Amino acid sequence: MRIVIGQGSCGIAAGAEKVRAALADAGVAENVSITGCIGMCWLEPIVDVYDGDALTRLVRVSESDAPAIAEFVKTGDKSAVEGLVVSDEDSEFLTKQTRIALRNCGVINPEKIEEYMEKDGYSALKKALAMSPEEVIEIIKTSGLAGRGGAGFPTWFKWNAARQSAGDEKYLICNADEGDPGAFMDRAVIESDPHNLIEGMLIGAYAIGAKHAVVYVRAEYPLAIKRLKNALAQAKEKGIIGDNIFGSGFSCDFMIKAGAGAFVCGEETALIESLEGHRGMPRLKPPFPAQSGFWRKPSNINNVETFANVAWIINNGGEAFAAMGTEGSKGTKVFAVTGKVKRSGLVEIPMGKTLRDVIFDIGGGMKTDKPFKAVQMGGPSGGCIPAELIDTVIDYKALGATGAIMGSGGMVVMDESTCMVGMAKFFLDFTAKESCGKCIHCRIGTKRMLEMLDRITKGEGKDGDVELLEELCYSIKDGALCGLGQTAPNPVLTTIKYFRNEYEAHIKDKKCPAGECSDLIEYKIIADKCRGCTLCARNCPVNAISGTVKNPHVIDTEKCIKCGKCYQSCKFGAIVKE
Repeated sequence: MRIVIGQGSCGIAAGAEKVRAALADAGVAENVSITGCIGMCWLEPIVDVYDGDALTRLVRVSESDAPAIAEFVKTGDKSAVEGLVVSDEDSEFLTKQTRIALRNCGVINPEKIEEYMEKDGYSALKKALAMSPEEVIEIIKTSGLAGRGGAGFPTWFKWNAARQSAGDEKYLICNADEGDPGAFMDRAVIESDPHNLIEGMLIGAYAIGAKHAVVYVRAEYPLAIKRLKNALAQAKEKGIIGDNIFGSGFSCDFMIKAGAGAFVCGEETALIESLEGHRGMPRLKPPFPAQSGFWRKPSNINNVETFANVAWIINNGGEAFAAMGTEGSKGTKVFAVTGKVKRSGLVEIPMGKTLRDVIFDIGGGMKTDKPFKAVQMGGPSGGCIPAELIDTVIDYKALGATGAIMGSGGMVVMDESTCMVGMAKFFLDFTAKESCGKCIHCRIGTKRMLEMLDRITKGEGKDGDVELLEELCYSIKDGALCGLGQTAPNPVLTTIKYFRNEYEAHIKDKKCPAGECSDLIEYKIIADKCRGCTLCARNCPVNAISGTVKNPHVIDTEKCIKCGKCYQSCKFGAIVKE
């Protein structure tokens, strides 16, 4: 039998490396290999045991489970691991998906090029090199592939524009500067299937006539960078990167640039400025990168997920990709589903599915007993979609009509315990800090909005604040130079649109309906329910609770810092939040 341990960042963080060491101690080291993230992040660490093609998936594995797994591998007695086997219900998380960009993630060893090639790896590159660049671009056009970084711009059009630009020196750039809170799609692809990215980029470089390819990746992704470097070295050793690839006469080299983590560098011209060693600030457009990009040479920029679809499209045809999705949004889309959902992780579904399909059918619904309230789509650049729009179709047009955007694929699920004013404040705090400061509307406008939201969540809001916020939002959208400022108001606008009553409650009633804004809540003990167990007093970090054993306790509101530990620890429902 063969043991495969999921070792993406999520698996390692959950203890996969310790499980691997424990399995070695249990005497089955020679059976063990690694893979990347399968996407079932809530079940990590995950250990897959293969008996030929038969798979037994073990979940939430710990070091103490290593002897039982070793016994199963040596004897074939499945009863030894019965309590670890993934449930049929959890298995549906994968069976209900359609995986193209993620097709090899959690399946192959990302550190071995041979396993990628066994899955038809680099066959699409060979096929593309036998065509003309124009034929390759035509296939991408037929597929309807649009940029998966958020803008949804037709990929073929960008490739064709760079192809037609004059000049012998051109650059193909991969934007792996994934900065949205709660988004980890690109990281997972690079960590789990780096050769798929490389192959897609090589096909793109051939199509536009570029001899140089650059991957701009966040320095906060050390494992992704490590595995990408390893994959590039392996590809170079086999002649897949470098001069005269596959004897075609096409040559291409690669460079990795580790970005310092500025969110604005997700904007393509700011990314180019950073690549050139300058401060990451957006350029005025036109000229567009296709005419004047990296070192003022014609350049094409796509994100990781876009390139991850290319090899599949070349091998299976543009029509096969276009057959999935909706009229205006073709193919599949990867989402990082996080928040108050039972099954958090990576989901890839055909466009045209609904938010309900992802959150409830695949994601399993709410992990709390509280009802679904909203989902934040598109990160700081996106917006909050309320429960009444749960059947919204996932495509660029339908999501845009709600006031949110597709974005790169972050999907943060919220229940009734989430304060929507606080959520808007959280995302605006992020964008205000990440503004490059080049234009006044973004630099000053987001700061003024954040100050207003801060006042509102502290109970210091005034009549007219909501209207002033809306006015500021539209001024910033109209006046900001780049996409960061133009989309920064989206979380505020959508929360005002769908949850205006919460803003009014904060301003007029000085109450937070969700009970989340600490300045607007107060903890009290109901004497009739208090058993005098002293658990709340023992958990209070500032000794704000007094009382004797078996007698009702009292909270000193002057001392209380509203941390909520008493509320969480009370087993009798004696502590209420008002």
